[in-house]
Amino acid sequence: MSDPISAQILSDVDQYYTGKLRTFGATPNGVDWRDEASQHRRFAQLLRQIDRSQPISIAEIGCGYGALVEYLRLSGLDFSYVGCDISPEMVAAAEAAHAGDAAVSFIAGTEPPESADYVLASGIFNVRFGYDDAVWTNFVHSTLDAMAAKARRGFAFNALTGFSDADRKEARLWYPDPGQLFNHCIARYGRNVVLMHDYPLYEFTISVTTARP
Repeated sequence: MSDPISAQILSDVDQYYTGKLRTFGATPNGVDWRDEASQHRRFAQLLRQIDRSQPISIAEIGCGYGALVEYLRLSGLDFSYVGCDISPEMVAAAEAAHAGDAAVSFIAGTEPPESADYVLASGIFNVRFGYDDAVWTNFVHSTLDAMAAKARRGFAFNALTGFSDADRKEARLWYPDPGQLFNHCIARYGRNVVLMHDYPLYEFTISVTTARP
């Protein structure tokens, strides 16, 4: 994602979420979520297809202040984790929150430096910053390619659903057709794709199994 448009999008993302962090601190509001309860519902969906029978490595793109780490601990998973965020201030907040945890690390950037069993992303596609559908969809697809390239066993992400009630939609947000993204993932990454649209939030989660050794 080295083209000028992607670079501008990443700059917009950095400025937006750094501003949220400065206003609300290391809280769900600081990463533009409503509350911890809804945040945990999203995490549960991202983890639904993960094999819990053995230790796993997880990489997260757009990790924010590291809230997923807390949820992983509560879930009882045996894991190592690296979180990536385009905002250096977010990374600093995450490092401060999880100082001393040897299984956890954070980097400033768009993707993990090494492959992981699972690559996850929560909410990183929601705010479209005024870009039109074609530009934003291309950015999303490029990000999914980057996730797939680093995922040994699978990757998962969420997005707001195009089936949201009309009076709840905001022009600044992206509401894709879940079926179109599902079809894109099958065509590009193989048939082992799961679409989850059955939980009480105005969004959906897609999980892709890559199963590379």
